[in-house]
Amino acid sequence: MKVNKNIAWAEAFVKELVAGGIKYACISPGSRNTPLTWAFAQNKKIKKYVNIDERSSAFFALGLANRTGSPVALVCTSGTAAVEFYPAIVEAYQQRIPLVICTADRPPELRGTGTNQTINQDNLYKNHIRFFADVGLPDMTVKKISSLKKTAVNAIEICCFKNKGPVHLNFPFRKPFEPDNFTDDISSKTNSSLAKTIYKQPQYNSVIEITGERWFLNIVKKLKHMQRGIITVGPENYSDEFYNNVIKLSRILKYPILADGCSQLRFLPYSADKSSRQIHGISGGNNNIVCNYEAMFRSASFSEAYLPEIILHFGRTSTSKGMEDFYEKHSPLKIMINEEGDFFDPTRKGKSYKSSPSQFCKSIIEYFQMDKNLREDRCWLQPYLYANQLLEQLKHKILFNSRFLNEIRIINEILDSVPGNSSIMLSNSLPVRDFDYWASCSSKKLNIFNNRGASGIDGIISTALGIASVKKEPVFLITGDLAFYYDLNALLTAEKYSIPLIIILINNNGGGIFNSLSVSQYPDFLREYFITPHKLNFGKLTKAFGVNYSIVKKWSDFKELMRKAISKKNTSVIEIQTDAVRSLDLRKQYWEESNRLLNIFIKHSTH
Repeated sequence: MKVNKNIAWAEAFVKELVAGGIKYACISPGSRNTPLTWAFAQNKKIKKYVNIDERSSAFFALGLANRTGSPVALVCTSGTAAVEFYPAIVEAYQQRIPLVICTADRPPELRGTGTNQTINQDNLYKNHIRFFADVGLPDMTVKKISSLKKTAVNAIEICCFKNKGPVHLNFPFRKPFEPDNFTDDISSKTNSSLAKTIYKQPQYNSVIEITGERWFLNIVKKLKHMQRGIITVGPENYSDEFYNNVIKLSRILKYPILADGCSQLRFLPYSADKSSRQIHGISGGNNNIVCNYEAMFRSASFSEAYLPEIILHFGRTSTSKGMEDFYEKHSPLKIMINEEGDFFDPTRKGKSYKSSPSQFCKSIIEYFQMDKNLREDRCWLQPYLYANQLLEQLKHKILFNSRFLNEIRIINEILDSVPGNSSIMLSNSLPVRDFDYWASCSSKKLNIFNNRGASGIDGIISTALGIASVKKEPVFLITGDLAFYYDLNALLTAEKYSIPLIIILINNNGGGIFNSLSVSQYPDFLREYFITPHKLNFGKLTKAFGVNYSIVKKWSDFKELMRKAISKKNTSVIEIQTDAVRSLDLRKQYWEESNRLLNIFIKHSTH
């Protein structure tokens, strides 16, 4: 039979991806990637999203893969189109999110000749991928087809199991690309080789037994003798089993849980066991969850009076600046536990171990199960919970009762307005930090997403759209004005696919976070090179894309605008214009008052 070998080659590859579990593909148009695009387009088992902007498409794929836990294929043409994928690939690498990057390329003889749209794509992303292969030019021999399929299988297994994260496959093609423009006559044997798939689901044991490991037994020994400890839970998408187990572990060890705003742990509807469904309110209930720890770490008197001997840390690097400074200044034993054994400690003082966080907690619990009353919680745990309650009351008094529109109160206004089981995407810069500092514990179950791998402000809207594309329930994005501007063209995808994303746009007219940095003591320098006021009319820009837009004039408007946006079931932008300087003053007032409050607390609690 007659075939176009480029098309046949690409179709054989895509069939292997489908066999390996690929369900989604994000494609950017181009000429050189026509064979790949055709192969994905013809395969009915893959849901396709087409985005003319490669950078936006890659971040969309990132959000989609993060939400589903399923690998997503990315397709683009040759040249700088492939480079546009790079920022999202860096984020995927840092967060271990599975992406299969498929870049089309010019044939080898055109490289280095000045041919249009040709760059060196050999291992283009080498510092931020888990696997690379140039699959070579299409070849209709059974041997080469078999090699292509083995490469596809290897890429999927690495991406999803062996070393999670993005993988890159480079596809050189010679013209012609069109399916009816035949290049080869192939035998039935070759045709059969193209049609069949070789992928077999690998049998990986997700639960690795650790109870006999020397490192684990050493940790158990330390936990038995160290009564002054804390559990810190960093950003990550954990299982419900982990939430139950870490709360049980906290009760047994009598350690408080310092839950990052991006850990989901502040937003659980029940306690660890069904016998005590006590909602954890401002004191943390019986879940031992502390959310106001930033103030505690900023207080020298509190952090010194309640200096832990040991820290059990789960997940990625914590958002908290105070926690980072605390680790830098003091040297408690820090044990990091995560699925891949990755190292998350800027101070380089901790030790990292590879284990399922849930399994680790369960294994520790089993060792302590017969000795539940080993410790008193009065002298160590209770002061944390009580200080958390005092700080929560102060937060409500100073911040949440503020009348003017500010960047702090909006966090809990949003939390009050979103329905249970909603997903919230947090932009980097101020929004993610403010969420970590000010988001109170709630009995409303929420899923929190972020791009904290590399913490860039690029691709934020696109990532949120990828998250929101999975289900027809609204997803909420909290973003600053610069991140919004940076990814404005993503609104084209939002409108094209009618994705239910509600964007809360906090507009402080550029670079408000820099007011809180040391460089702010040089006001002229700050204004010229950091604040970058833009004076953009986001209403007009948003409406140009056909996206719903509204602006908050006073606090009483916000809940009604949120209700209307949710009912529309497509993309909406709700803008809140804030004064960065006044918001900073409010922050300073809280930090000063919280420090004074904790000094009084320490004075009374230690006498």
